[in-house]
Formats: sequence, C-alpha cells, structure tokens
Amino acid sequence: MSIWANRRRVDYTLIRLRPEQRLAERSVPITPVGYAALQERYKALFEIERPQLVEIVSWAAGNGDRSENGDYQYGKKRLREIDREVRHLSKRMKAANIIDPALQPDKNRIYFGAAVTLADQDDNQRTITIVGDDEADAGSGRIGWNSPLARALRKAEVGDLRTVMLPSGPKEWEVMEIRYPD
Repeated sequence: MSIWANRRRVDYTLIRLRPEQRLAERSVPITPVGYAALQERYKALFEIERPQLVEIVSWAAGNGDRSENGDYQYGKKRLREIDREVRHLSKRMKAANIIDPALQPDKNRIYFGAAVTLADQDDNQRTITIVGDDEADAGSGRIGWNSPLARALRKAEVGDLRTVMLPSGPKEWEVMEIRYPD
C-alpha cells in the first residue's frame, strides 16, 4: 500500500490564485457615488499625477548619476506606488457591482444602501449607512457591507434586535428606523 493512499485530494484551484484574483472572482457591491469616486481617483492618478511624475523622472535621469539623484529615486518610488494603486483601482472597478439604493424594492428591511437608526441597551442612538467596503468611513457613519454590524443587520426590520460580537463582548442593537435615498 502506498503512503499516498490515505491522503485527501485537495482542490488547489483557489489556492493557486493570488488574493486580488480571488477578489475579482466575486462581485463587490458599491453605490453609484462610490463608483464615481473610484473612477475620479483612477483618472487623477493615471491621467494627471503619473504623467507629471514621468516628466520629472526623465528630467532627473538626464542629469547624470542616478545613485545620488533624489528626484530620480523618489520619482521612481512614487511611480511604483501610483502603478500599484492604479492596478488596485482597476481591479476594484472591474469587480464592482453598482447598486442604486433608491431602486430597492423592499424598503421595510435592511439591505445595501440603507440608512439605519439604531439604539443600544442604554438608548444611545446612532445612524449608520450601509455602503460598499471601498467607500466605508466609520467616522461619518458609513459602514462597509461586509462589516460585522452590517452583516448582523441584513434583512432586519424596524423593531428587530440584533446582537453583534465586539472585542469587549456582545452588544445588542435595536433597529429604530430604516430609510433609503429617493
């Protein structure tokens, strides 16, 4: 009997993929405003900042010794950063699934794009908007679709209680109001 006879067969198709390839395989929900912001950032980097930097780097390269040329070294480093971000934005835009929250047919439940007013056990109210992960900003009350709170609130109605596991322990939230943009 072979030593390999009792080994499990593993499907390596997903293991071989790089993280960005696995990300591109699933759709990423985003609002039209968030998608426009991604496009604006892509355009600013690719059409404005990158060409200016290429011009500076080519000027610095023409000055001679590149090993002690700060403009050349910084410029090349910044070009790599811009190219990396442009690739990331391009992949995010390809994987984007633009969802307009105003077109949500069931406005009595919490889905993508909902503005939700929550109350905790101490009656402290908090209003959050569920948006795409790329446009999340907790400081302004915009939480990502895949955040623990957003996952707990999915399909909830007004009056429902939902428990979220936090590092400090479980916290219970009550849904007070659900709104969608017009």
